[in-house]
Amino acid sequence: MMPKNVLGIVYSNSYDSSLGALTARRTMGSVPFGGRYRLIDFPLSNLVNCGVTKVGVIANSNFRSLMDHVGSGRPWDLSRKVDGLTMLPPFTPTAVDANNRIDSLSRIMEFISHSKQENVLLMDSNFVCNMDCSKLFDFHSKKNADITIAYCTGALPKLQNQAVLDVNEDAKITNIGIDVKTSSDVNYSANVILIRKALLERLIGDAESYAYTSFEKDILQKNVSTLNIYGYKIEEWNCTIDSMNTYFEANMELLKKECRKELFNEDTPVFTKVRNDMPVVYGITSECKNSLIADGCQIEGTVKNSIIFRGARVAKGAVVENSILMQDAFVGEDAKLNCVIMDKNTVITPKKVLSGDKSYPLFVGKEIVI
Repeated sequence: MMPKNVLGIVYSNSYDSSLGALTARRTMGSVPFGGRYRLIDFPLSNLVNCGVTKVGVIANSNFRSLMDHVGSGRPWDLSRKVDGLTMLPPFTPTAVDANNRIDSLSRIMEFISHSKQENVLLMDSNFVCNMDCSKLFDFHSKKNADITIAYCTGALPKLQNQAVLDVNEDAKITNIGIDVKTSSDVNYSANVILIRKALLERLIGDAESYAYTSFEKDILQKNVSTLNIYGYKIEEWNCTIDSMNTYFEANMELLKKECRKELFNEDTPVFTKVRNDMPVVYGITSECKNSLIADGCQIEGTVKNSIIFRGARVAKGAVVENSILMQDAFVGEDAKLNCVIMDKNTVITPKKVLSGDKSYPLFVGKEIVI
């Protein structure tokens, strides 16, 4: 399958509620990750790295920061006269349920119908992975599939309408369970779904007629026995963000060289909005170990096992361990932080002590001063 024959659709608000205060004023797609990225950078980069040239980003609410980050799509080479990137905000005056995929797709069906591409790839923003989508396209063509669902094997994410797949030896999906209660490893959908455009239009039209609300139950599960639905296993390192804990753990995984090397592969780079800044300034008394520190930071204290975003400052005598400091955060003199997530523009005044746990990190909201 030619990548240019695929239309990419990215949900930017998928599972916003799972991150609580972190997504109170932003979409899931605009959540900072890994020192300089946003979560939406990963699906956008996956699409353009395999040659997809037309992408629509569904935005339901709190999308000002997302639009500021994505802009015209230039960092991803999607600022084009033909195709390119299109933001798809809501057209209704009432609030839209971000988890109602049928309603979200129904709102943009005119955009999908007018596209020249014959296939549609649906992706979520809370799935972090550097995957080769061209292999997915080839698999879909080889199997002559109606729908192909990319899946992972492991512990089931705690997300609403999470699909569990039974896959036979031929990779065909024989059964789909929704919200299964289990503690065992399973094959679960990464919500990366490739489908023929004509079929998607028909299924969404039927769903509207019967007032269906669940894409997973009313479209995928209901048609598993009548359509050729196949499962494509994702082998690359990945993480599904389903809570503040998994967000924290995914960031901490980047401190491992092997994980960092796989996610940020130079052959398939992860693109993001560029912010030019000075190099990191390290004070004479500073100490840094096993940390990712972005440009524009000023470090005069101690930083260990932490992710420090652009423009953050750690004052003299301060100790930051096992923590995430987002853009322009400030930690005052002699303050001590352990297992803390600081949002943008937050301030910890001198000599304060904040501590969470690796299984329950402490979160400090945007622009809060402690």
